[in-house]
Amino acid sequence: MSNNPDLASVLQAAHAFPQQFQCVLLATVDAHGQPEASYAPYTRVGDAYAIYVSELSAHTSNLLHNPRCSVLFIENEADARNIFARQRLTLQCVAHDHARDSDTFAAAMAEFRRLHGPFMDVLAGLKDFHLFTLVPQQGGFVSGFARAYTLSGAGLGQIAHRNDKGHQASDAPTQQRMDVLAN
Repeated sequence: MSNNPDLASVLQAAHAFPQQFQCVLLATVDAHGQPEASYAPYTRVGDAYAIYVSELSAHTSNLLHNPRCSVLFIENEADARNIFARQRLTLQCVAHDHARDSDTFAAAMAEFRRLHGPFMDVLAGLKDFHLFTLVPQQGGFVSGFARAYTLSGAGLGQIAHRNDKGHQASDAPTQQRMDVLAN
């Protein structure tokens, strides 16, 4: 790869990327091993993403059965410079269900109320809802064509190129075109 961006800047961009979104795309697995894709509004609680979801949603029972999940934040197609290289952050997480009398529940609900107003007072009173924090264990960030990184460590504070060679072409002209795309 001809362009080696500053990894500290890429890490900062990866951590800031979710701030553009009000929802996470959520991948869970049911008790039979079947995958389920969904979404949920979120807020931050420390290094975790909090979601407040109903038992009427498949993802809630999935998280109660299997707390491992993945979340995705992805650039809008209309804003992408290249549809094959949309910016995205994927996080492998462990979900924690919080009791209504916990400090985490109170902090997350206060933030949901700040973000979404009085409607949250209605949702807060619904007993089939659960507050989960999704705690990232590792992740991946794609900031453009041939710019894929892994995130790891405490607070996902470590970053490395997924493949420091970038894409490999079978001939020199194709490699030159790919290098242009990567810049």
